[in-house]
Amino acid sequence: MSEQNSHTSKGLNEAGDAAGLAALISRAARAGKGLPPVERWNPEFCGELDMEIRADGTWFYMGTPIGRMPLVQLFSTVLRKDADGITYLVTPVERVAIRVEDAPFVAVEVDVSGSGDDQVMTFRTNVGDVVEAGPEHPLRFVDEDETGGLKPYILVRGRLEALVARPVMYELVEHGEELEIDGRTMFAVRSRGEIFPIMPAAELKKLSGQ
Repeated sequence: MSEQNSHTSKGLNEAGDAAGLAALISRAARAGKGLPPVERWNPEFCGELDMEIRADGTWFYMGTPIGRMPLVQLFSTVLRKDADGITYLVTPVERVAIRVEDAPFVAVEVDVSGSGDDQVMTFRTNVGDVVEAGPEHPLRFVDEDETGGLKPYILVRGRLEALVARPVMYELVEHGEELEIDGRTMFAVRSRGEIFPIMPAAELKKLSGQ
């Protein structure tokens, strides 16, 4: 049996290193020609994989950081978060659960163009996704209990979100404005005609000592 056939016959849980896992996924998912249609695949659940995505976006496989970005980018194309709240690596024949400390992606850059209703916020993630905040990619803001601050997230695809990195969040907030939403004055941002409330304007004024 050739080395390639041997790899192909193995399951994702049997890959000995990140490069071996990447080889399996590359063949099974035919990666490299756009995003694989993971939402349409319904393979069997094959257990858990010793892979973790930390809150800062670092990927670990078998306790070791994956330092090669092309591997991380490949793995990110076959991620899927299901209704059970679990994130999986998915191929047409296998589905394995991985651990995600916060969000699977991190938004590391934002570009803001236009203003008012024509304003567009475009985010780039740590794995190379580029998405425009709007109806299909909403922003949400979550209270961070341990710090009293906020954690913004943007929906990238499916149920997969990117945590907006703190420097990017500060840049995002610079474009905030006070808007009336359901009879309440909110501090919010706009993109692609959508309004994304951050917090009540009165609460922001309290925090800023006004």
